[in-house]
Amino acid sequence: MPHADIPDLISDEHSNPALVTNVQGQSRVLLVCEHASHHIPERYAGLGMMDADKMSHAAWDPGACAVAERMSEILDAPLLVSTVSRLVYDCNRPPTSAGAIRAISEQIAVPGNVSLTTAEQIERVEMVYEPFKQMLTKTIKSFALSPILVTIHSFTRTYNDKRRDVDIGFIHDVDARLAKIMVDMSGQRLGLKYAMNEPYSKADEVAHTLELHGTDNGLVNVMVEICNDLIETTEQQALIAQMLVDLLKTSLDTLNEDLSCGGAKC
Repeated sequence: MPHADIPDLISDEHSNPALVTNVQGQSRVLLVCEHASHHIPERYAGLGMMDADKMSHAAWDPGACAVAERMSEILDAPLLVSTVSRLVYDCNRPPTSAGAIRAISEQIAVPGNVSLTTAEQIERVEMVYEPFKQMLTKTIKSFALSPILVTIHSFTRTYNDKRRDVDIGFIHDVDARLAKIMVDMSGQRLGLKYAMNEPYSKADEVAHTLELHGTDNGLVNVMVEICNDLIETTEQQALIAQMLVDLLKTSLDTLNEDLSCGGAKC
């Protein structure tokens, strides 16, 4: 099953692989969760994977959608999510990326993604990526003022047998301002370790949404990566969501002050 609040939207060709909630939200923040669901539509026959692998972090970002939903509530901000597992198609990758449809993900084999024909790859793009892209474009245009684009992700504590010490990372595209301020202002919040461009950076090809929908539209943007052992329970998700909202608000206030002063002291 996908996350409880994400319906099975593409069981057939008539359904939508992307969902916007709180579309009338009054915040200038636009939240996005590209890896919100581990749902694999029936048409793809489970991609030939074992049930445990289909529930693993290779298939989605556990806890990320729940945190994004709580942030949406607190901020009164629109939230756009993908309702399809990234193993079907990773909406944070362009169609030209080898990582958009992986045959192996985090050492987990994905038989249903092996030796796809060009037509099968195009079908994934048209069924999953293009509707997500179009809905995000439409949502951005619906804002009266340019929104602040914030994408929410989670990562595993151990990856390829290597432990990661960072708890929350802030990743940026070419515009590092908001990510840098959030790291600088994070301090000792909840006693966690914060870093910029960890555990991933633009060099790892994780900034597609930020670039295409943020940078190319002149929007302030940032990606938030949360270690998923910090957001396993409802209580943890609420705590991290509130902390991120507080940090985001403070950081945006600081960014606005810097912009109004032309980068100099007022």
